[in-house]
Amino acid sequence: MIDTHTHLYSDQFDEDRHEMIQRALDKGVEKFFLPAIDSETHEKMIDLEAQYPDKVFSMMGLHPCSVQPESWEKELKIVETWLNDRPFCAVGEIGIDLYWDKSTLDIQIKAFEQQIDWAVERDLPIVIHTRESFEETFEVLERKKHPKLRGIFHCFSGNLEQANHAIDLNFILGIGGVVTFKNGKIDQFLNDIPLDKIVLETDSPYLAPVPFRGKRNESAYVELVAGKLVDIYRKDFAEIDRITTENALKLFGLK
Repeated sequence: MIDTHTHLYSDQFDEDRHEMIQRALDKGVEKFFLPAIDSETHEKMIDLEAQYPDKVFSMMGLHPCSVQPESWEKELKIVETWLNDRPFCAVGEIGIDLYWDKSTLDIQIKAFEQQIDWAVERDLPIVIHTRESFEETFEVLERKKHPKLRGIFHCFSGNLEQANHAIDLNFILGIGGVVTFKNGKIDQFLNDIPLDKIVLETDSPYLAPVPFRGKRNESAYVELVAGKLVDIYRKDFAEIDRITTENALKLFGLK
């Protein structure tokens, strides 16, 4: 299995980070992809990657919730410096979040578009954070259409129409703990989405799947997400694991 979206460097793991990673490895999680947030955690993320070569892979980007009027331009310069300095597996997580703050929409869009340009220039996938912002996110992606523009709609929680729109734009869906929630709704249509358009994720330490909902999430729980897909797609665990793993390796250029 591959956890395509996990904040292993989060301070919520400071007490037991290596034990937590070992639990995931013991469960069969082979690789971990780390989305960036902002300059406060870049070094911590990259240090952790160095400790687990061939297991942990860093992205680089500015999270939409960190796009703030007083600092976003400086933060983007830091992202660009990192992208010029060394290779990354993706530009992310980037996008639009209108749940926490609608007042920054204009600069969120500017930051999103700039980072899309950098990804296309470097032929990297993007990992999109979209919360209460599908319409705005799709508008940006339609404007920025390019043969090299591809990636993941992380923590996908939209409807079937939005899922198909994302796929039509050359994106795949990151499926995590929400698929196990009774009110998550995506389990009601997910079997209409081809399995080759799905990757597994946890978004740990957030959004733990049932039966750990409300508690700290960790990468070992990606097994519970895969288990839910077994029920939805009516395929055995090994096939869910194989197909979603192949999808992730192909997207991140590790195949």
